[in-house]
Amino acid sequence: MRRLHIAIAAVFALALALASPADAAERLTIFAAASLKDALEAAGKAYARETGTEVVYSFAGTASIARQVEAGAPADLFFSADELWMDHVRHAGAVVPETIITVATNTLVVVAPKTNPEPLELTTEGFLSRLGDRRLAVADTETIPAGRYAKAALSDLNLYEDLAGRLAPMENVRIALATVARGETPLGIVYASDAIAEKDVAVVAEIPEDSHPAIVYPAAVTTIARQGAKEFLAFLKTPQAREAFRAAGLRPVD
Repeated sequence: MRRLHIAIAAVFALALALASPADAAERLTIFAAASLKDALEAAGKAYARETGTEVVYSFAGTASIARQVEAGAPADLFFSADELWMDHVRHAGAVVPETIITVATNTLVVVAPKTNPEPLELTTEGFLSRLGDRRLAVADTETIPAGRYAKAALSDLNLYEDLAGRLAPMENVRIALATVARGETPLGIVYASDAIAEKDVAVVAEIPEDSHPAIVYPAAVTTIARQGAKEFLAFLKTPQAREAFRAAGLRPVD
């Protein structure tokens, strides 16, 4: 798997090398957690209108993009869905420590296909009666922040032991969301912002925020960033960027 991440980084590096100097000066590349897709794309469009700088993205599970950034992928900015992976790339020397800021927070919800929107009781019986012989979609509970938050919440609610064998771990939280939207799984645990982004799911339960570590999104400029990366981070504190995050179901941080 590590070789795959290095190979991907090499492909990105080759693409960057082939870009003209003008292209490099007029483009920022962001590697970000999948759950930030809607917010960052909206903020990036606003930034492009103001500055003329194009913003391009690579969205995936935080573990995947962190390893790519660590391997030298040509990212100007890295956005994580938790502090653990930001600490990982910081210790690897892939980001500039003094540029790290928290840009937003999030919450967890349980979603079901919109055709089955009845509220769910956060009990073992409540989950098992809805699941039947099927599984609960989550992001990978060992490596992906959304999955780790979900596991922590289920453990705190005394549900994990009964549900561990019924989990369907996915590569990232947006894939977990999509499986519910398509009706492939009857329930999923995702971020509240994901539920807003997908019209084919309904929120059937809100997971208490005190049942898991705070969900935060730290961002940083990489050590190979081009000019303008710090300016983009500063732009995220403007009213229009903050509104883009709120519209996507996230809570911008002052």
